Amino acid sequence: QGQLVESGGGLVQAGDSLRLSCAASGRTFSSYTMGWFRQVPGKEREFVAFIIRNGYDTYYTKSVRGRFTISRDNAKNTVSLQMNSLKPEDTAVYYCAAGTRGGVSGVGYDYWGQGTQVTVSS
Repeated sequence: QGQLVESGGGLVQAGDSLRLSCAASGRTFSSYTMGWFRQVPGKEREFVAFIIRNGYDTYYTKSVRGRFTISRDNAKNTVSLQMNSLKPEDTAVYYCAAGTRGGVSGVGYDYWGQGTQVTVSS
């Protein structure tokens, strides 16, 4: 078994920064691809970023590229998402995920957190 728990969400103004954290437990996720997704009510879940097990290969959706940074600490079994220059369109529930075949599609992820709300006001 395994669990993922997100934290760090909140209400901020456009241009502010937030750092989301995802704490994993129950198993070691060092061999898993870790990803972040987000979802707005009424819309489909959107891929944000992923990082592979070595921690050096990352990929971001175009809308956050240059503003967000995903990182992981396998020793601590955690993954983070540093979000800078936040925009109102970044408002969503952010989910942490882990998968053996993780990529830009949520289908490749086996474990999901409960989500943390990020609200960016204009």
